[in-house]
Amino acid sequence: IQRLNTVQEAVQKRTFTKWINSHLAKSVPPLVVSDLFEDIKDGVMLLALLEVLSGQKLPCERGKKLKRIHWVANIGTALKFLEGRKVRIKLVNINSTDIVDGRPAIVLGLVWTIILYFQIEELTSSLPALQAQSSSTSSLDSSASSTETTSPPVKKKPLPPPQGGARKALLKWVQQTATKRMGIDVRDFGPSWRTGLAFFAVIHYLQPNLVDMEQAWGRPNQENLQEAFSLAEKELGIPQLLDPEDVDVDKPDEKSIMTYVAQFLKHHPKQSDPEDTQEDEREQRKSLRELKTWLEQLDRDAMQAQETEANLAVQRLFKSLRVQLEMKRKQVESALQSTQKDGMLTVDQALVKQAWEKVSNRLLDWHLKLDRSLPAPLDQVGSWLHQAEGALRQEVIMQQAHEQTANIIHRALEQHKVSGQLNIQPLFDQPQFALCIHVCAYVYVCVPVCV
Repeated sequence: IQRLNTVQEAVQKRTFTKWINSHLAKSVPPLVVSDLFEDIKDGVMLLALLEVLSGQKLPCERGKKLKRIHWVANIGTALKFLEGRKVRIKLVNINSTDIVDGRPAIVLGLVWTIILYFQIEELTSSLPALQAQSSSTSSLDSSASSTETTSPPVKKKPLPPPQGGARKALLKWVQQTATKRMGIDVRDFGPSWRTGLAFFAVIHYLQPNLVDMEQAWGRPNQENLQEAFSLAEKELGIPQLLDPEDVDVDKPDEKSIMTYVAQFLKHHPKQSDPEDTQEDEREQRKSLRELKTWLEQLDRDAMQAQETEANLAVQRLFKSLRVQLEMKRKQVESALQSTQKDGMLTVDQALVKQAWEKVSNRLLDWHLKLDRSLPAPLDQVGSWLHQAEGALRQEVIMQQAHEQTANIIHRALEQHKVSGQLNIQPLFDQPQFALCIHVCAYVYVCVPVCV
């Protein structure tokens, strides 16, 4: 039993981490959780997640030198928000110090409660087939997580019935819409999903032309699972939260499978949705995936070239990659225009934004490396210029009036000249040099790196 709990804990950790990252990719700036039990301790990631899920701004202590008291305060803010008037989740046996200490069972219980409320209950509560069975309250079945939850009474939309209503509603949706039509017996969110056929059945229900069920019946479990996960991510934009080897076991983790399956509810067809809208969404996802792939390839090219010794050929390659990136700027800006009512980016858009910022930062670092390879004193001047650009990006807020922006930039540069360790004032006294630096700095700041 102890070994089983350890295995399930590891699976939940992986699944919940991927689920969190799929939402944190939408935060500004995008964030990534590497080790759930460690990264959640200071509360910064947790509050960012709740902001993305709720659309509300929450107070947060930030900084590299945060102490335990700040961590406890941040976690306290998150728990207070969850238990507050607008959300009203009842948290049992969960306190700030347990999260700060990184206790696995408590951390997983808290994340599971968040998933239940903000994803599974939220999505199942709006299923038309279940409206007649709705009631004014809902209790989510989270017995293994040491938590109990209730839906906020302020919500006006129908809610699933009590006593594990969200789980039952999700299972009933799968059975009625997908698996029974295919002759697949799904009784739970565990062993019933091991063969991968249930995942294919759900995908087939949403997009019948994507799945060849006859071929799926004769394939090994893990091959089916990997194909289904890849297909859902590529065609429906559903992040791959599960690993095939975690599902192809005697007792797969139900919470992990529920977390993944609930994502398909976002694609539940509505009578008011025209077919051309779905086609447009597929084309947009395809375009975003291609753009992300292009940016990732450019980043790999830059990373490989950056490791070679600086020479004329390398400098030309740098300029070529920089020009290629700039030529994509308008396309990226257009692709990152939100199409959602809440103004948030989709997962695909957030991943494109993340890839753009990554390659932009890599080229900036490479530029600094090339400048530092110049003979003295030009190497020091190059380093100084990069520091000035960094200061401008942090301190200068763009104004509508270009003259006002230019004055702010001028003052920032003058302050940097005085505070810098390198004495390059004689160079600034040359009109041509000073003009060049001011123009370059203005262009660097006025052209945003990303929308």
